[in-house]
Amino acid sequence: MTAFLATSFVLGAVGALGASAARASDKPLRVILPISAGSGVDTIMRAVAPSLTKALGGQPVVIENLPGAGGITGTSALVKAPADGLTVGVVSNNHAVNPSVFAKMPFDAITDITPISVVGATPLLLVVNPAKVPAKNAKELQAMLKAKPDTYNYASSGNGTIIHLAGAMFMDAAGVNVRHIPYKGTGPMVADIIGGQVEMGVVALPAAQGHLKSGALRAIGVMGKSRVPALPDLPTIAEQGFPEFDVAGWFAVIGPAKLPAAEVKRLHAAVVAAFAMPEAVEAMGKQGNIISPMTPEASAQFLRTEVERYARIVKKANITAE
Repeated sequence: MTAFLATSFVLGAVGALGASAARASDKPLRVILPISAGSGVDTIMRAVAPSLTKALGGQPVVIENLPGAGGITGTSALVKAPADGLTVGVVSNNHAVNPSVFAKMPFDAITDITPISVVGATPLLLVVNPAKVPAKNAKELQAMLKAKPDTYNYASSGNGTIIHLAGAMFMDAAGVNVRHIPYKGTGPMVADIIGGQVEMGVVALPAAQGHLKSGALRAIGVMGKSRVPALPDLPTIAEQGFPEFDVAGWFAVIGPAKLPAAEVKRLHAAVVAAFAMPEAVEAMGKQGNIISPMTPEASAQFLRTEVERYARIVKKANITAE
């Protein structure tokens, strides 16, 4: 996106907010994150919250972490909230994975929400504890795990999450047996990888960057198809001998079902404007996120397609709720 177009987006979107933003500004916008503090999406939204407040004409933004059950706990609160434009949620791949992992869901991932925008994607990294794992790349890690089957553990942010799925897909591609240890959120998972209680895991780039710089974690590779500008020297898993490997984390802003069209328009305009503001663009660039907001209509179609895609992947990986 050129600077001119980005500026036009900001001016146009802020202008479109008009009186509706002023009307809502006396009450805060509650942003439910169905993930723990310190996760990739949490890092993203906290960085963008000041810009979102500006885009909403000064309306306060209150971020609320409600982790648990792979995102189901927080999203359950979102779908039960009044459809008045004062509560939104920010979900990721887990929202599309869960219907295939859990035998019973307390809500329908498609019909019980209103898509506002699939905002962008954040890279996922395979990381290890450098004191526990001498491997420097994917092939060395594969050889180490094959030499001692059933000896090592890999962590995830919860059973059936995209983090779990990405780890399981790598272990399957590498042909190795590694014990899965699920955690209740990214924060506890990363803490235990750093502490050496588990040897490795998959982490969203924003949640890993500080630990990579300090040396507390070592990145083995990018899980998606492309390298990330924030870590230009880190090859993808696909580059390292697993050419079909491709997993990335998207994130989307959603509202409760039957959110009025005017509120969808207002919130979508605010999201687009917020992520196009210079301070947000800078923060997203540093985190390595790719921002390309979709329209509500395109977002609805994307979510339906993702639910279908992950149904096939989950079946192949034989992942079920434990």
